[in-house]
Amino acid sequence: MLGGPQSTTPPMSCYRTVDSTGTDIAGADVPYQIDHALATKMYSTMAALQIVDTVFYEAQRQGRFSFFMTSAGEEATAVGSAAALTIEDTVFTQYREHGVMMWRGYTIQQMAHQCYGNILGHGKGRQMPIHYGSKELNFHTISSPLATQLPHAVGAAYALKLEEKQACVAVYFGEGAASEGDFHAAVNFASTLSAPVLFICRNNGWAISTPSTEQYRGDGIAGRGPSYGIASIRVDGGDARAVYNATAEARKIAVANSCPVLIEAMSYRSGHHSTSDDSSRYRTADEMNRWRARDPVMRFQSLLLANDWWDPQQEKDLRLSLRKEVLKALEAAQKEPKAPLSDMFTDVYKEMPWHLREQLEEAMAHVKAHPEACPSDIPVR
Repeated sequence: MLGGPQSTTPPMSCYRTVDSTGTDIAGADVPYQIDHALATKMYSTMAALQIVDTVFYEAQRQGRFSFFMTSAGEEATAVGSAAALTIEDTVFTQYREHGVMMWRGYTIQQMAHQCYGNILGHGKGRQMPIHYGSKELNFHTISSPLATQLPHAVGAAYALKLEEKQACVAVYFGEGAASEGDFHAAVNFASTLSAPVLFICRNNGWAISTPSTEQYRGDGIAGRGPSYGIASIRVDGGDARAVYNATAEARKIAVANSCPVLIEAMSYRSGHHSTSDDSSRYRTADEMNRWRARDPVMRFQSLLLANDWWDPQQEKDLRLSLRKEVLKALEAAQKEPKAPLSDMFTDVYKEMPWHLREQLEEAMAHVKAHPEACPSDIPVR
């Protein structure tokens, strides 16, 4: 027999270049070196992500907007992989990868506008907070239902193949989403269509309150790849340099051979699932503290310090300036008005079709007859 509980086949190894303290692992293969400029940008982006998460989370708790999710513990997975992509590559994410958008140029101010749901935000308040998107950055708008982005990503990758573009699609998801049928359909389509797509799984140990030990049997998520004919790798998701190298090599393979590649980034969700969750109810403080001691951002900082690329004054200046920028962005976003009621029916069709026109007229008539039905901060026009 092959596989099963009595299998003697060893699990797939985990690629890493530094240990949990950030110390270099002797003999680690690092084919894609990170220079001073790239390392500094990666670290600055991860630091910005940490501060955005902290301040935005506090803002939600103050009732300034309705919902938020952090990337605590997974900063290296998002930024390390994003740094290995090009702006021509198309990105689909789940909901915990805003570091990818920040790397590609999405500003903190844009994030604040979106979370407040004001007239300047992406979607104009017609989506939940953190559901970012940007056509200019080749970043498809986030969708709440798990795994729906996976088949879409394969379709986008197949389109790149037909257009003979030297680019690929990167699609992010969690190990919980890999239990959805859309995951299996997507990887099978990608394999049979030879679509240049990178499946990047954030295995952070928890699908809300369901631990990965109850999520699957067998050799994790990367272990599924070979069964679908897909090249696969498991990487330490807290090691930004390892994630960067794994993604750079995966992208090279996907573009050169027009084929999918599966990356499983092993990490840990240090924060709550969302502002609607209290993870202390299903995991111990000791477990969380042990993982928080392996902060991916500090592990990467060790690389900068070892090369004399960073010092305490730079650290202090960076975090102070970032906090000021984040607070300023939130203050500016809070002052912007909401989109008018009529915008609920726009931005889908170039010209509004008759059925949406009828719905718009009905909505306006209803609000005119019942003013209390429309929130006071929504302009009725």
